[in-house]
Amino acid sequence: MSLIDRYLLRTAFWPMVGAMGVTLIALLLERILRLLDLLSGSNDRFGFVAQLAVNLVPHYLGLTLPAAFFLALVVVVNRMNQASEVDALLASGVSLTRLAAPYLYLAAALSAVSLLVFGFLQPYSRYAYRAVLHSAQNAGWNGLVPAETILVPSKDLTMTTDEADMAGQRLSRVFIRRITPKGREEITTAGMAELRRAADGKNVQLMLQNGQQLRFNDQGRPEVLAFKEFTMELPVTGPAKLLRARGGDERELTLVELARQAETGHSTIPRETLKGELYGRLARSLSLPLLPLLGVPLGMAAKRSGRAPGAIVGGLLLLTFHHLVQLGQGLASTGRAPAELAVGGPFLVFSAIAFTVFFTSRKRPGETPIGRLTEYIGGLLTRLRRRRTESAAA
Repeated sequence: MSLIDRYLLRTAFWPMVGAMGVTLIALLLERILRLLDLLSGSNDRFGFVAQLAVNLVPHYLGLTLPAAFFLALVVVVNRMNQASEVDALLASGVSLTRLAAPYLYLAAALSAVSLLVFGFLQPYSRYAYRAVLHSAQNAGWNGLVPAETILVPSKDLTMTTDEADMAGQRLSRVFIRRITPKGREEITTAGMAELRRAADGKNVQLMLQNGQQLRFNDQGRPEVLAFKEFTMELPVTGPAKLLRARGGDERELTLVELARQAETGHSTIPRETLKGELYGRLARSLSLPLLPLLGVPLGMAAKRSGRAPGAIVGGLLLLTFHHLVQLGQGLASTGRAPAELAVGGPFLVFSAIAFTVFFTSRKRPGETPIGRLTEYIGGLLTRLRRRRTESAAA
């Protein structure tokens, strides 16, 4: 690589890494908060959430990679354009194609990474995520009681407590509803309680203090028992059955498995669904080499309008392409359209837009239909800011 190539790649690499890191962390934090709320009744929720977050990384990496790469291109090219570096390169005989060449090589490398993420990492991590979530939601009762939580270890036992220590073993203001083996309801309340695990690990002893118990005798008459100390033995419930084997969902299959099952037809998943998922992953990965054709001209067109309109227009194009591919996969899975047309159509349209923007900008860099649109948006934003300033001053 020449000195120019290394300089262009170096200036784009770190903004791309920064944008991808910030977006990835923001998405993970939002999802982690939802998972903590979902697993609030589990005593080992932090361990489960950590495993779930790790398995979410490939999913969000596939989403953030094209957006971060495109944003980095627009920002870097705009910065070079504002500093007249692009003008100097063009005046020295460097064409727009030569200027975009190192970004195209970088996009090809990122496309290979995207194929690895979409084709192999995401299917395994998606199944691992579902397996961990299934285990967390069906982990059973481990003999601990979190505070201010209605705990239902089994259909015959319900417990709640107003306060509990960090270990979930010393409780205050306890309420227990239990169905006895004879089918009778038993209600127990206590001011204080302490949980102790039995040596066999299959039961816990609940040492209750200062409470009452409402139960029914053999004749069906209610009896109230007041006690200062009372010991109750409760069973520890184990986890539910394991999650099904991987492959029950087309999103859990690798690219090789999708292609093989779509070709042979030996699958419980419809063939068009398999083809739609296969073409959708390929379309998202192969769209990365198109981004420099779109991002470089938009970055150059932002000299007069600013970088925001170019990033907005490009972001809308990327978002539209992503949702159209999702729509195409849905149409293919329901049999309303062939997968080749439903998924390949949006990819061909996006490719045509990218090539049109790039080749119309070769003669007059930055002068493209989308460039003129970004200038109009930039002027509109400037007028809005001016009116807001004038109204605030008045």
